[in-house]
Amino acid sequence: MFLEKNVPLQSYNTFGIAAKAQALVRVRSEADLLAVLADPQLASLPRQVLGGGSNIVLTGDVKALVLKMEVPGIGLVGETDKHWLIEAGAGVDWHALVAWTLDHGYPGLENMALIPGTVGASPVQNIGAYGVELQDRFDSLDAMDMFTGELFSLNAAQCGFSYRDSVFKHACGAADGLGLAGRAVILRVRFALPKHWRPELGYLDLERKMAETGIDSPDARQIFDWVVAIRRAKLPDPQVIGNAGSFFKNPSVTPEQCADIIAREPKVVHYPMPDGSIKLAAGWLIDACGWKGKTVGHAGVYEKQALVLVNRGGRENPCTGGEVMTLAKAIQTSVYERFGIRLEPEPVVI
Repeated sequence: MFLEKNVPLQSYNTFGIAAKAQALVRVRSEADLLAVLADPQLASLPRQVLGGGSNIVLTGDVKALVLKMEVPGIGLVGETDKHWLIEAGAGVDWHALVAWTLDHGYPGLENMALIPGTVGASPVQNIGAYGVELQDRFDSLDAMDMFTGELFSLNAAQCGFSYRDSVFKHACGAADGLGLAGRAVILRVRFALPKHWRPELGYLDLERKMAETGIDSPDARQIFDWVVAIRRAKLPDPQVIGNAGSFFKNPSVTPEQCADIIAREPKVVHYPMPDGSIKLAAGWLIDACGWKGKTVGHAGVYEKQALVLVNRGGRENPCTGGEVMTLAKAIQTSVYERFGIRLEPEPVVI
């Protein structure tokens, strides 16, 4: 274990917000976490896990001990009659994992191509895109209890996955007793990728690609290419314009609520869900309120996709976390006043 002090975090968060970690440890194995627990000065500090920094908003310097997850490795670790089991370290870049699986003949993650962040963060958020969520391809994960140093594994049911949610987002002592936020540090994740693969195409953007290309039975590589092209056309590259990806969750409403909104706004983008609820496109709601392209300080709403908030100041004059949250709260107020819907942010605010 190597402890670093006063570490600049601007390059470690995709928003490009300038902040520092008072203390940071790079975690490349279980041994690094055990060393933190064995150090009397570090063991008592609050901790903040940091992966790719793609789902956080820093509102100031981080006083907690930052655990920068850099556990490496991707490989086939087993198989069943129905699945290949692929394991990846928490520090592996998510898109690199998706590309690796396709290069090695293991389809199933292609709809989630180009999602920013690392493998270790993927179960926390139950990431998803274009009709596929992590829980659809998840097998199990290994983690460490940062109170006791105990290693343990969890299956999908134990992770409590729901839309952009899991036990890792809920604090210890939650009412249901399942909260692991602040306690568990994910080290490795295993994915069950289907041997009898079939494409997931029930999304408007993918249907448009099929119509444009005339390809009605795309393979996994074709879907991967389509998703990459769609995301690059809609979303800013964090290396060019700082952002945290989709800033708000798509809200779910009852069919009655949706019918009421449609009566007032016939063009509202909505998707029926298996449980009978209706999911609304948060980006459409924000755009309808006139926020696309608007700016507050150095934080702005991306002109091509209203769901994305961006850093207008670049690396030289970056937006602050305070500016981002001021803009976010103004958007929430607008959407609630017009549609009666409360938008919930996706990123973690630190």
